[in-house]
Amino acid sequence: MTQNAKTLARAAGLHKSGTRNVGERVIGIVLFLAASVSIVTTAAVILALSAETISFFADPAVSIVEFLTAREWTPLFPESQRYFGISPLVIGTLMVTFVALIVGLPLGLGSAIYLSEFANPQTRRSVMSVLEVLAGIPTVVLGYFALFFVTPILRDIVPGLNLFNPLSAGLVMGFMILPTISSISVDSMQAVPRALREAAYGLGASKHEVVAKVVVPAALSGIVASFILAMSRAIGETMIVTLAAGQKPTFTFDLRETIATMTSFIVQAAKGDQPAGSLASQSLYAVGATLFLMTFALNLVSQQIVQRFGERYE
Repeated sequence: MTQNAKTLARAAGLHKSGTRNVGERVIGIVLFLAASVSIVTTAAVILALSAETISFFADPAVSIVEFLTAREWTPLFPESQRYFGISPLVIGTLMVTFVALIVGLPLGLGSAIYLSEFANPQTRRSVMSVLEVLAGIPTVVLGYFALFFVTPILRDIVPGLNLFNPLSAGLVMGFMILPTISSISVDSMQAVPRALREAAYGLGASKHEVVAKVVVPAALSGIVASFILAMSRAIGETMIVTLAAGQKPTFTFDLRETIATMTSFIVQAAKGDQPAGSLASQSLYAVGATLFLMTFALNLVSQQIVQRFGERYE
């Protein structure tokens, strides 16, 4: 090869390398912008909630102490009848979530253990397909199912049960969060190395002992994370509680009474009947900020649990 040919080849290689570097930088910038969208969106949501919430608490009629401790919530009433105690909404939300967790946690974990450790591949695929269908049912459909199917059955069993109640809403919500718990827990259990199971069998452990003493403890971080994620989804659920639990903010622990949750109040207040910037309109943002802080705290707890108990296998 002549000297000129070598020079041309070197120049061509440098040109291709430069073009490749430019392309990689452009791709990197595009991916960075895509990743920044979620951060910017979250920041915008926090900014919008914060601005209106600060305006809400800046009003002389609102007291932070009353907001946290009072037992009446009537911000949409006439001015002389307004009370701003969010505890009825918080109690209602926690009641529905509690019922949902009572139903969803054992069923979700039990189905995950069966699918991961006992079911054959064909059965696992069939059941997972059914769970995916359940996860895809719109929550408005589940809300009407709770109101028109579950509630009449419960009213024949539970004396004094109101038409709108947290019991039926919580039961249906438990089945709504079941696929979330089951799918994440199955993935966590199947990530446990086969060698751990075989070692336990080699020591004479039975199938149930391997599951209870090896697989579940090894996958504990993922299982607990699925529980907290399901709890967050239950707290933030809207349509089921709006349709089946009611929109009456009552400070009660009775599952038979009509209640209101934070999300159902947001639906009620967002119908457009309140002027923008009014105290009633700003109360919507105050409730939204409270709901955001609750779910944010649950996510922080989930991350801490994963970091504390997470197992990594090579």
